[in-house]
Amino acid sequence: MSVISFADLIIFEMANNHSGELQHGLRIINKMAAVSKDFPFRFAVKFQYRDLDSFIHPEHQQNSQLKYIRRFQDTRLSEKDFLTLKEAAQAQGFLTVCTAFDENSVLKIQEHGYDFLKVASCSFTDWPLLEKAVQCPLPMILSTAGASLDDIDRVVTFMQHRDKQFCLMHCVGRYPTKDAELCLDQIDFFQERYPGLPIGFSTHENPDAIYPGMLALAKGAQVLERHVGVADENHSLNAYSSTPQQIRVWLEALRQAKLLCGNCRDKRRDISAAETAELRGLQRGVFLRHDLPANTILSDDDFFFAMPNQPGQLLANDLSKYLLLKSKRELKAEEALMREDVEMRNTRSQVLEIVKKLCALLKKSGLHIQNKLDLELSHHFGLEHFHQFGCSIITVVNREYCKKIIMLLPGQKNPEHAHQRKEESFHLIYGDLCLSLDGKKQQCQPGDIVLVERGVKHDFSSENGAILEEISTRHYKNDSYYSDQRIGKTDSRKTYLTFYSDWLEGELR
Repeated sequence: MSVISFADLIIFEMANNHSGELQHGLRIINKMAAVSKDFPFRFAVKFQYRDLDSFIHPEHQQNSQLKYIRRFQDTRLSEKDFLTLKEAAQAQGFLTVCTAFDENSVLKIQEHGYDFLKVASCSFTDWPLLEKAVQCPLPMILSTAGASLDDIDRVVTFMQHRDKQFCLMHCVGRYPTKDAELCLDQIDFFQERYPGLPIGFSTHENPDAIYPGMLALAKGAQVLERHVGVADENHSLNAYSSTPQQIRVWLEALRQAKLLCGNCRDKRRDISAAETAELRGLQRGVFLRHDLPANTILSDDDFFFAMPNQPGQLLANDLSKYLLLKSKRELKAEEALMREDVEMRNTRSQVLEIVKKLCALLKKSGLHIQNKLDLELSHHFGLEHFHQFGCSIITVVNREYCKKIIMLLPGQKNPEHAHQRKEESFHLIYGDLCLSLDGKKQQCQPGDIVLVERGVKHDFSSENGAILEEISTRHYKNDSYYSDQRIGKTDSRKTYLTFYSDWLEGELR
């Protein structure tokens, strides 16, 4: 099934403004074509079909006391006249839309080859009509004036379950609609409640009003519908229909709104070279605090930031916890740190790949983790060796007592070390664990609890992955003493993150 685009569609609703006269209907079409031809939108003319012989009860066919029956009978057009109007609209380059008020009209709209089928607000919950309309292959536009939220939910679900392509129109059934009744925030509400569903705005405000249309477009309305007509000595317009002159002013306002919005709702806007250059002039450059020999791994203590910066210089904006820098040559205090003077390696992609594997392990274990806890990746010999040596630690609480969640990926080992101030117990929650205490190995099973006293050297590893609780006295920084002296001297051996629980659903940030 091909996807129909509703984007940038402006519908000119003729309704009964043709006054039942073919020539006047043709005049409206020609006038609308003339005023709309230079604007960056797609345009459609909309008609209304009622099978009046069945739509109006036989006993009321000539009841002129009821205003709607009188209006419909007085503005009746033949099928031939409607086809003439439709063909005239298409000849002017318009798309065509038609509202069906009864089941027979649905069949006629399909037979006549319209582009879109419309369901009016008064028919929004006319289920016999909806059942017929949904069988029509045309994409649909549905107005929601007067409908309850339950009704809208039901109709949206009804359409979606039948794979129907449709646009949902915010609409207020007051003619004309006062500003305080427009409730344009409903456009936002519909977009949030029905993600991915095209939302539009069917307008009945004062014909001179331009702001409602501008705001609706800015809020993301893809389809805008407005009643149109032509007034002369023989034809008057109601209080919510726009003349060609009013439509031109309205379209100018919509074009300005489109320009101001920038057509970048679904992507980041383009950043010009001029904007980038302007901002760079305000950014701080990276300078050296002290002399450094070649082949030095740089840390935050080696930098200070100041302006002006120089072309080719590293900026404060370039630095992050993921960027590793190594000097290529001897560097002098207070000189600008140039890109060409350092080797740079960005580890963000490596870190995200590790996080994905940790999330997979957590999901497999069934363990639930609170949102926004501190996550530490310990990579004792660098990230490139993390899957051999290291572990990942989530700190749940660290007061006079401490609880951490320690995760080992398959094949990973946490090197031998001891604590002088902290006593801890390990509780294996998931997986397999080989734990060594002062060189004595033991194989742990889920549910096992092992005490590690102060000063006891310990290491642990897992063949298939493991999750364990560490329950201990307060944790102190720099209270881990490793048997391999290289570890204590390794710079940047930890990466600190915030753990977000929605990562478990694949929402990495």
